[in-house]
Amino acid sequence: MTQTQELLVAGSIALDNLEGSFGTVHDELGGSALYFALAASLIMPVRMMAPVGAETAGRLEAAIQGRPIDATLVAVLDEPTYRWRAVQGAGHNIDLGSEDSIYDAWEPSPPPGFDGWAFLGSMRPDRQAQLAKGLDGAARLSADAMLSYVRSQPPEAQEVLRRSSWYFCNLEELEALGGDEPESFRRRWGLEGLVVKAGLRGVTAYRQSGSVHVPALTDRPVIDTTGAGDAIAAGMLAHWLSTGGDPSALRESLSWGVACASLTIADIGLRGILGATRAQLDERVLEVKESLPRGS
Repeated sequence: MTQTQELLVAGSIALDNLEGSFGTVHDELGGSALYFALAASLIMPVRMMAPVGAETAGRLEAAIQGRPIDATLVAVLDEPTYRWRAVQGAGHNIDLGSEDSIYDAWEPSPPPGFDGWAFLGSMRPDRQAQLAKGLDGAARLSADAMLSYVRSQPPEAQEVLRRSSWYFCNLEELEALGGDEPESFRRRWGLEGLVVKAGLRGVTAYRQSGSVHVPALTDRPVIDTTGAGDAIAAGMLAHWLSTGGDPSALRESLSWGVACASLTIADIGLRGILGATRAQLDERVLEVKESLPRGS
């Protein structure tokens, strides 16, 4: 692996309706591809692929302006932008459903011969599975779960799992996929790595050589947890790719993911990571490293 390999994210661009202690917001720009791209772009350039409705294209362009994000693979369609509704409770979002008809009109076309690192953010599993097949030449193919989609389309969700080398999920998603103990789940599906996100309990990566845990920054404010998982994956994969995929760099790379998530959840929706700078990320990474147990 080389440091010149590309990083690609495919996922959703959304208009979110969010409710929590911060109040209620409507049509907040979001989506797995956009959260990932904004976080990863603080570390390295990233290509973004997703469908978006024509009425939202201008807002997307403004959001990524000035960032090293290549949006040429974003398909602008005469369809309503993907919409998602959630209410925050007990430190995480409760999915209230989505309007995803744009996926019916979107025919994802991965770059021919792509051999960099690719991340498939949460999206309708039939399209996620289609992309997993189309990106089978990627040097590292990672994917994320979404509980409501795992439950509604289990065969397609399992197809994505089967084709991935690294997989990201929370404990509820792990259970919905038929898992209980993460390491046995990783082995059963032949994954190179499994990243389990546990909110305030931090993040743990499982691989054949053992597990790596990074705690959450619990002394930092949590305003809205939307996008935290995408930010973890973005920070981890972008930093790890920048090291050339050095196996010994996994813990440090996971620390970058936790730092990206900490910046993301510090404000409503996309606003935290949208306003973040590389200098702020560097400071947050130092905080995460200082929180690690000694000798780790």
